[in-house]
Amino acid sequence: MTSGLYCDSRAGVALVPEARIRIMIAEDHPVVREGLAAMIAKEPGLVLAGSAEDGSQAVELYRRSRPDIALMDLRMPGKSGVEATREILAEFPAARIIILSTYDGDEHIYGALKAGARSYLLKDMRLREMVEVIHAVHRGERRLPPAVAANLAERIPGEDLTAREREVLALLARGMSNKQIGAALGIAASTAKGFVMNIMGKLGAADRTEAVTIALRRGLVRIK
Repeated sequence: MTSGLYCDSRAGVALVPEARIRIMIAEDHPVVREGLAAMIAKEPGLVLAGSAEDGSQAVELYRRSRPDIALMDLRMPGKSGVEATREILAEFPAARIIILSTYDGDEHIYGALKAGARSYLLKDMRLREMVEVIHAVHRGERRLPPAVAANLAERIPGEDLTAREREVLALLARGMSNKQIGAALGIAASTAKGFVMNIMGKLGAADRTEAVTIALRRGLVRIK
């Protein structure tokens, strides 16, 4: 797309302004937010519909501006991008939301798509790729860049951790022993050990350390 106007090919006269894709940005980092706004300003087919600094603002801005596409940061203060995506889609089922993130773990990607996002883009991807995905999503497609799709493919169906296993895994990542995990969760140390063994089996880990390493890489836990 090289022009913001439709042209009469016979007369070479511009007729009607071409409809541009209205983009909403939800991003808590000012530098990234301003960079995305600058990208949109340079693209003839895009126009900025507004920007928000956190998930709650994003929901309110979406209600007011009704953009064609929402670029939503995965992690923001208070309400996350995934939570904001769920809330927007509950009210506006046709909303087209693209999650932006620096995290490429398969659980991050899976969680965003499960919430209803149409795509998941990494912030370090090339500008042209990002613009292409925006246009594809606007056409109604669900588009994942190859690198993101490859990471998502690592997620093996049927290996989901239970809520309790995720709690145990989070404590395991903090270096707790079975006894300490049991005390923190109000269960016996032997029960905690059983959970740890189940987690290792589901993640294909040979020991506790490897289980934590895999969990961190995949985005199952986060060390604060």
